[in-house]
Amino acid sequence: MNVSADHLNKITDDIIGAAIEVHRALGPGLLESAYEACTAFELAERKRKVARQVPLPLTYKVVQLDCGYRLDLLVDDLVIVELKTVDALNAVHKAQILSYLKLTGLHVGLLINFNVKILKHGLVRVVNEFPETKTI
Repeated sequence: MNVSADHLNKITDDIIGAAIEVHRALGPGLLESAYEACTAFELAERKRKVARQVPLPLTYKVVQLDCGYRLDLLVDDLVIVELKTVDALNAVHKAQILSYLKLTGLHVGLLINFNVKILKHGLVRVVNEFPETKTI
């Protein structure tokens, strides 16, 4: 799929705006599932295609395994959103979304921790071979 960096940036801007709207309304302290449902609603309001709990099979050599991996949100079939409600994001959370990007072949993901006072402190953008830098 051929997609521009500008297009991906517009999608991530909408996702961040939706997450900020949800965080302003609900604040920290709820379950991840509540933030997921509300963020999906906000994205749909912004006319974005959003899928929740998308299964992510793992292929090892010639065997396809269903290991129970699921993408919290997949927006416009292009951006993975991994939601958290933890005290602090750490390296394992970033590694998780980077692995999801590699397994799907997608380029951009957002890691969003709702358990913060100000949402921008809980936002991480993760990139896997941005389209302009990918070499063939």
